[in-house]
Amino acid sequence: MKRFNITVNGKAYDVSVQDITDGSAPVAAPAAAPAPAAAPAAPAAAPAASGAAGSIEVKAPMPGTILDVKAKVGDSVTKGQVIAVLEAMKMENDIVAPEAGKVASINVNKGDSVNTGDLIATLA
Repeated sequence: MKRFNITVNGKAYDVSVQDITDGSAPVAAPAAAPAPAAAPAAPAAAPAASGAAGSIEVKAPMPGTILDVKAKVGDSVTKGQVIAVLEAMKMENDIVAPEAGKVASINVNKGDSVNTGDLIATLA
């Protein structure tokens, strides 16, 4: 079981998440965590430019704002090619492909705020 602090519309929630892929039954959420908090979070997690996920993940190295998305789903990229531009601490940082592949999904849009470790794109 993992615990996360999630903020939705300025209100903080402490949530516990259990991985049920092993076939075990899910554990009921504690009474302190309101159920409506999950509904507003779901639309924000599904950007419009997303495609099928690939096996190679490109994640944000630091928190910031996506200034530009240079690649699109279906593009072939080489190792080191810029996929997106991330502004952090008033500096523009190129987010590059860790290896050659085909862009399977773009999980951010221009103007999105990301945190460290957020998924930016996947490559196949």
